[in-house]
Amino acid sequence: MVPYIIAGATYAFAAAVQPGPFQAFLVARTVTQGWRSTLPASLAPLISDGPIILLVVLVLSRIPDSATQVLRLGGGLFLLYLAAGACRAWRTYRLELASDARAARRTVIAAAFVNLLNPNPYLSWSLVLGPLLLKGWSESPERALALLVGFYTTMVATLAGLIVLFGRAGSLGPHVGRLLVGLSAVALAVFGSYQLWAGTRALLGN
Repeated sequence: MVPYIIAGATYAFAAAVQPGPFQAFLVARTVTQGWRSTLPASLAPLISDGPIILLVVLVLSRIPDSATQVLRLGGGLFLLYLAAGACRAWRTYRLELASDARAARRTVIAAAFVNLLNPNPYLSWSLVLGPLLLKGWSESPERALALLVGFYTTMVATLAGLIVLFGRAGSLGPHVGRLLVGLSAVALAVFGSYQLWAGTRALLGN
């Protein structure tokens, strides 16, 4: 069981710290709403990955690649929508941070939606984690469970640490916070545009 825990933890850490649309979303929310309101977003993979795992293991491997590209297009559009919101927050940035329970709930839902439309988890589960999960299950259910525990424990802990780190950076002052919001808006726009470009290019067969 230990090798499966180590494999899951190692891959989770690498995925959590790698720059991507989900991380850009966390930066934007942390510097505008504060780390306390954003911290529950570290649980978003626990909400979104269940359908992703089922889809990859049972369905995604049996359907045309065009389905993944359509998903990429949808994710790109949603990321551009988030980029527009971050841009508006940059233009009207104030140091006051929302920390009420409703803001936290909205952040968790939005974060789960970002992850659900992000192609990276689908690729990870279809190319790496899915086969390893099935291999572990064929050996014993406990080994498959060990992989999941190692992966999600490390993922949640690492994301929580990043959110606190972003929050500390944002607390250095309004100029730093506004700069981070602007950078996150650019990052979201870049990721969204890339997903639209990659999805369109793949669907057109170029």
